[in-house]
Amino acid sequence: MSPRKPTGAAVLQPEVTQAITDAVLDELAEQGYGRLSMEAVAKRASVGKSALYRRWSSKQEMVTAVVSEFSVARADVEDTGSLRGDLLLTLEAFHEWITHPQFSRIFPDLVAEGARTVEQAERTRHAIGVPRRERAEAMLRRAIARGELPGDTDLEMAMDLLAAPMYWRLVVRQAPLGPDYLDRLADLFLRALGAKV
Repeated sequence: MSPRKPTGAAVLQPEVTQAITDAVLDELAEQGYGRLSMEAVAKRASVGKSALYRRWSSKQEMVTAVVSEFSVARADVEDTGSLRGDLLLTLEAFHEWITHPQFSRIFPDLVAEGARTVEQAERTRHAIGVPRRERAEAMLRRAIARGELPGDTDLEMAMDLLAAPMYWRLVVRQAPLGPDYLDRLADLFLRALGAKV
């Protein structure tokens, strides 16, 4: 979800937008979604509340836009030409995303908020889940086109499988990863999907 278009003669200054974005992430990490307020974000960013409302119409829209911008870009990985190469980059990017010092405190709170509020769950799914899954699906479709995965691969199941083990280990169990965890996870994924590599 992109920021609102300014009305009248208002011009959105990139440095102000960045200060607000940083403030939103800081407030989310420190206070959580439920206690975050537009007033606190404006104060932390050293701007008036009007600077926020020129960009977003509500707290919900602001949080969704900022977290989406932070999260979706981190799912962009280059095409290495092989499924295993793409898979390792994707797993590394996923690991960096959910262990980011700031975002690792935000993500569980957003998941919990989504469990409490259907509207917020839908916002998060559409702004973050859908575009991240589109990138994963593109990786899998490239592998099918190269003959590395069967043509009838269940893409929905494969995408769930891609994210679930690390999410479970790091977020739910809060267990550390061993030095070769990502390599072993990539190999497990390849075996589970019957990859030809």
